[in-house]
Amino acid sequence: MKNRNNDLEDGAARLSLSLPNGLAAELDRLVAEKGAASRSALVADLVREAVVEHRSRRGKQEIAGAITLVYDHHARNLQAKLTDLQHDAESLIVSVMHVHLSHHDCLETLVVRGPADKVRTLADRLAAVRGVKHGKLTITTTGHEE
Repeated sequence: MKNRNNDLEDGAARLSLSLPNGLAAELDRLVAEKGAASRSALVADLVREAVVEHRSRRGKQEIAGAITLVYDHHARNLQAKLTDLQHDAESLIVSVMHVHLSHHDCLETLVVRGPADKVRTLADRLAAVRGVKHGKLTITTTGHEE
C-alpha cells in the first residue's frame, strides 16, 4: 500500500503498533534511558537502523562504516599482514586511526566506504588474521539512498 505520506521526504505516516506489555515497558525504559523525544522517535531510529543494515547486505549497495580491530601487536607478522590487506583495499579505506591500549594491545579503527560485499570481505579478512583478538564492522548509511 503506497501512501503519499510514506515517502522519506514527504511528512510522516501515522502507524498503529501493538506490542506485548513487557516489550512496551522495555520500549518506554529505552526511551527514557536514551533520552529520546518520544516512542515514535525511538521506533523511527530503530527502523532506520534496520533499513541501513538490510540494504548493506545487498552486494553492490554502497555503504560507509568503521572496522574496529583489537590485536596483540607482538603477534608474529601481524602488522605486516594487516598492512598488506589494507594496501590491497586502499580504494575502500578513507582513514585509519591507531591507538595503544596497553603494552601489548592496540586498537585500530578503519573508516571505510564502498560496495557492501567488498567492505564486508575486507572486515572479515582483517578480523581473521592470527593475533586479532576482536574485529567488528559497524555500518551506516552514505546518506544517498537508492
